[in-house]
Amino acid sequence: MFAVRIHGRGGQGAVTAAELLSVAAFDEGRHAQAFPTFGSERTGAPVVAFCRIDDRPIRLREPVTDPDALVVQDPTLLHQVDLFAGLSPDGFLVVNTSSSFEEMGLAELVGRLSPERAVTVPATEIARLHLGRPLPNAALLGALAALTGEVSLAALCHAIRDRFPGDVGEGNAHAAEAAYEHVLESMRRTTDA
Repeated sequence: MFAVRIHGRGGQGAVTAAELLSVAAFDEGRHAQAFPTFGSERTGAPVVAFCRIDDRPIRLREPVTDPDALVVQDPTLLHQVDLFAGLSPDGFLVVNTSSSFEEMGLAELVGRLSPERAVTVPATEIARLHLGRPLPNAALLGALAALTGEVSLAALCHAIRDRFPGDVGEGNAHAAEAAYEHVLESMRRTTDA
């Protein structure tokens, strides 16, 4: 089973991201589930969403405490919440920022992970470029797909376009594609270094 935990703030699309990821996995013939947990239901409040993907039916229903992948939609949460709890050294990490891990003070933490399993992605900037709005969720899913290979970019874009028909879906799909390419390029640079 592959478990994903997404940390964001209300209004950034963390819940939608988990749902889209589960739909993409389901469309590829796998079993998936997605659900959120949050305190006060207001824009800007911390939100955590979860997704599980497996080749067999999923019986678990509790929150993901030991994620295989962690997605951080809002870097302002880094010093407010213990985002990295349960992330093992062989886990995957995607953080929405144009800064490096060193610039964010996360070099030591990321140093415990395999270099090819941790990336920063300017998902908000990518979303602004392709969608005209600072909604990073689709871009971060594209980054996650590139980093983990758990879902294909094609299935992800299909789920996005199906959920958001028209220009919104196209913009989000293009943001996912751009972030996917960004991660592949980052991985090539890491491999070449």
